[in-house]
Amino acid sequence: MTEINYPTDLIERGRLLFARPILFTKGCVSLADLPPMDRVEIAFAGRSNVGKSSLINALCGTSNLARTSNTPGRTQELNIFESQSENLRIVDMPGYGYAKAPEPKVKAWTKLVHQYLVGRATLRRVYVLIDSRHGPKDNDISVMNELDHAAVSYQVVLTKADKPNSEDVEKALEATRWQIAKRPAAHPHVLLTSSEKGTGIKDLRTEIAMLLASSGT
Repeated sequence: MTEINYPTDLIERGRLLFARPILFTKGCVSLADLPPMDRVEIAFAGRSNVGKSSLINALCGTSNLARTSNTPGRTQELNIFESQSENLRIVDMPGYGYAKAPEPKVKAWTKLVHQYLVGRATLRRVYVLIDSRHGPKDNDISVMNELDHAAVSYQVVLTKADKPNSEDVEKALEATRWQIAKRPAAHPHVLLTSSEKGTGIKDLRTEIAMLLASSGT
């Protein structure tokens, strides 16, 4: 995997950004529930059971900020987290794919996610999480297609990198790079992470710090 040499000052800003409190503020079941568009927003999307909540917890240096579960599909709202020191809001979106919930409820939150993605002016980037054991699946590709169509910037984050062997990780990386190569809204750099081992967490923090810096905040 190609390493990126991030500027030292941005690495430090990323560290400080997540060394300070980031708190859960609310869960939103409709667009009307969302907070005002008054700060930079990033969102995390991924298939159910991709390790989204675990990654958010690792990012924020805690074990209990985002609720984790062995049951796929437990996140059924847009969960909002806000930095107490910087102009940053994190949105944890419901997982797509399998979910243990009634079909009408799944349809309702799928619609909510779509409305959020295409209509939120302060959404600066979506982090699309993909399981490194499997690489991009049809649902992941559909989400990337939608983000491209809506011209919403996104970056792919491969999760659970400690689970497969190194050869399979490289295969997932190559498949992901091939998939995003000509996509207009995709960030060119794929992040490789492990919530358990801490792999790639510094890089993800630095990418978010760079995003804030480019937003003038």
